[in-house]
Amino acid sequence: MEWQIALVLIIGMLLLFMMTGMHIATCFLSVCLVGMYIFFGGLVGWDQLIKSMYSTCNSFLLLPITLFIFMGEILFHSGISSILISAVDKLLGRLPGRLGLLSVCAGTLFSTLTGTSMASVAMLGSTLVPEMEKRGYKKPMSLGPILGSGGLALMIPPSGLAVLLGAIAQTSISQILIAIILPGLIMATGYSLYIVIRCLFQPSIAPGYELEHCPLSERIHDFLKYILPLGIILFLVVGVIFFGIATPSEAAATGAFGATLLAVLYRRFRWKVLIKSLRGTVAISGMMLFIIAGASAFTQILSFSGATQGISDIIINLPVPPIVIIIMMMLLVLLMGALMDVVAIMMITLPIFMPVVERLGFNPVWFCVLFLLNTEMASTTPPFGLALFAMKAVAPKDTTMKDIYSAAFPFLGVDLLVMILLMIFPVLTLWLPGLIFFR
Repeated sequence: MEWQIALVLIIGMLLLFMMTGMHIATCFLSVCLVGMYIFFGGLVGWDQLIKSMYSTCNSFLLLPITLFIFMGEILFHSGISSILISAVDKLLGRLPGRLGLLSVCAGTLFSTLTGTSMASVAMLGSTLVPEMEKRGYKKPMSLGPILGSGGLALMIPPSGLAVLLGAIAQTSISQILIAIILPGLIMATGYSLYIVIRCLFQPSIAPGYELEHCPLSERIHDFLKYILPLGIILFLVVGVIFFGIATPSEAAATGAFGATLLAVLYRRFRWKVLIKSLRGTVAISGMMLFIIAGASAFTQILSFSGATQGISDIIINLPVPPIVIIIMMMLLVLLMGALMDVVAIMMITLPIFMPVVERLGFNPVWFCVLFLLNTEMASTTPPFGLALFAMKAVAPKDTTMKDIYSAAFPFLGVDLLVMILLMIFPVLTLWLPGLIFFR
């Protein structure tokens, strides 16, 4: 069978299954069952599929996924999010667009708790949007900062999707986790600058209001008691990798232990918190491992059918500079992100993109960071970005999808500027991974 026919058959089956409303993991498993049967010689292909799925999931490298999820579940169910918002709120003072900046700061901190943009948007939206509406904030400034900062959950460690990306792309997970730090902080800075500048030139969009006096000593106390410990947890995850003290799996374990200890010290640890956290961890981990196993088998089918090599040859021989090919890839991911789930995009594109990236001579870690940033943009890209619907679910009843789309566009613009910066200056992505003591 010619690889072009095989590719049309594989992608056609996948789209057909997705249109039936199946879960994305089930769609890929169904394609793998049919593909393995066709391309690997009948029932022998199913034996190969089982062995492939087992060997993929039976990897110590995937342990960080489960531990990162458990860490976030413990911090979320113990209710630490509410006290963090209160502590950050006291530190901001009388800055323009104060509650918008609070959204960005909280989104940066909550990246530790959630790891997914949808969860972060839902958490921040349900907590802060009612307060913003009460203070007279207009929709662009009450919804936009939360949509923008929710995506930071993907770009600041620990990021479950970053681990998933590394597993599917077969790239160093530790280097990806370190590489996303600086771009994530640049994004947060860009959001903050946009909020302050727009509020200075358009004060009516975020009216000022009287604040209760908060002594400096109380601010310092809350910072030391609530924000600094979360910074210590971040160090337990990222710092120990950076300084070569631990591998990603060991770092995830220290982070999970630190999160549990923090809940105990704040006297928010209960048996029901532990049970809810374990249930959430098992459910999400099982789904993600299922996805990784399906992606691995899908990659084998594409490779065995010759589709991967055929597409790679066509792309490599295009009469354009290599960076143009990368830009075309990013545009395709952004377009797909407006129509389908982020995980589905990863599973469909990465098996094809990564061989091309390596043959073009680009650093795979750099490309993975660009890809992750692009998927973050995809989650807030109209019309079907999932974070947009998460916001609709928690926003006031008079909020329309048009309001949400309009609020998202300026922050997508900031993301685009950051992506252009990362393309022009790869050092922004590769500098920190280059300093890692342990590879």
